[in-house]
Amino acid sequence: MDRLKDKVALITGSDSGIGRAIALAYGAEGAKVGVTYRSDEEGGKRTAEDIQAQGSEAICLHLDVSDETSVTAAFDEISRQYGKIDILVNNAGVNGSDVPVAEMNTDTFDKCLKTNLYGPFFCCREYLRKRVHPDSEGIIIFISSIHEDVNTAGNADYNASKAAIKNFSRSLSLELADKNIRVNNIAPGMILTEMNQEAMENQEIRKEKEQHIPMKRAGTPEDVANVAVFLASPESAYVTGTTYAVDGGLMILLGQGA
Repeated sequence: MDRLKDKVALITGSDSGIGRAIALAYGAEGAKVGVTYRSDEEGGKRTAEDIQAQGSEAICLHLDVSDETSVTAAFDEISRQYGKIDILVNNAGVNGSDVPVAEMNTDTFDKCLKTNLYGPFFCCREYLRKRVHPDSEGIIIFISSIHEDVNTAGNADYNASKAAIKNFSRSLSLELADKNIRVNNIAPGMILTEMNQEAMENQEIRKEKEQHIPMKRAGTPEDVANVAVFLASPESAYVTGTTYAVDGGLMILLGQGA
């Protein structure tokens, strides 16, 4: 449909899962896509090749969002090749440790926060420093989780990082609202990616978990990608500072019966 024609997008963690689905969807809409990976180079190259097979441009870049030097290098390279970056999707993240706070060491807590919170901060800062066409609209999208509001015992590191991202995105939207840059957040629920590997591999476990979702099904990476396309497109031109829950109604259901 070419809703993102001639736009340049950088999507962190787009070698698999939600990031890959967003990268493919953006490519299908005409964007030039910077696909990034931290450890799965083969997955990153596969995503870029699949975008190219659709008829769009894509490059594959190594990017460890927790490393400022790596962030700068990736942004330098995509800017060198395409001349600009219009859309930044902060998708890369790690799961929680499933360790109680009393037993959690500092390195475990740091690992989660460095990727899930510092990573988007590093990327947003570099995106803003590299912005060379202030007359064209800028887009920043965060991928958080319903656990920004719905907490689970044993995952204080993950829950804290996602709650912080929600408010970081809202604060940034206020900073940038008059600078032609829109900032929004997507909070997925149970999505069939590697983070829900158990549910992907075991149908019984998946069915049991789906009973807690009002729509009675797990989400797909494409469900999230569809919202990410909307938030990057002119159709959401008056939308900023918001969070879209993509969870089949799970967040609402978990709040009932209080």
